[in-house]
Amino acid sequence: MRERLAHDPSVRRFPVDNVEIYSADAFLSTDECRHLIALIESRASPSRLIDEENWEGYRTSYSSDIDTDDETVHALELRLSEFTGIALACGESAQGQRYQCGQYFHEHCDWFDTAAGYWRKERRCGGQRSWTAMIYLNTVDEGGRTDFIHLGLSIPPQPGSLLLWNNALPDGAPNPLTMHAARPVVRGVKYVVTKWYRVREWQ
Repeated sequence: MRERLAHDPSVRRFPVDNVEIYSADAFLSTDECRHLIALIESRASPSRLIDEENWEGYRTSYSSDIDTDDETVHALELRLSEFTGIALACGESAQGQRYQCGQYFHEHCDWFDTAAGYWRKERRCGGQRSWTAMIYLNTVDEGGRTDFIHLGLSIPPQPGSLLLWNNALPDGAPNPLTMHAARPVVRGVKYVVTKWYRVREWQ
């Protein structure tokens, strides 16, 4: 994947140490973004955490398991697989998120805590999350940045742009420097689509 992305003129790697983070502008068209926003709205419900004990109020967004049979969603899945070189079978179903004014997701990592109780199930479902692909779908009037808190990196939403990062260290262990936060929307609404990839086939 690194070689593939390094030779793609549409891709930029962020100049940070110890984490691989890439972006690509105009990954989705305006019409595709609008269609995905409509899909998110049709199924949006309060976002949940994989381990919700003692974490009330940590994530206030809405999420949507968007229709995997939809033509636009299917095309997105194929495009991401071709772009990254990651097999389709390793990808979780794409998920949409909506952040209304004041909503957020505090600091978190996308990889799984292997000491947590939920890991036994996730280990059987494809194992650890390797890469995260997140696409911004609209312009946000104010706020809604993605902050990688240990890297001093703050990324504003840009409609249609892809943000891609490796959740692992070179030895395959989870990388704590990938901790990030969805900062509160101050004005407007923020929509994103996220797809997580596993080290093995997702089930």
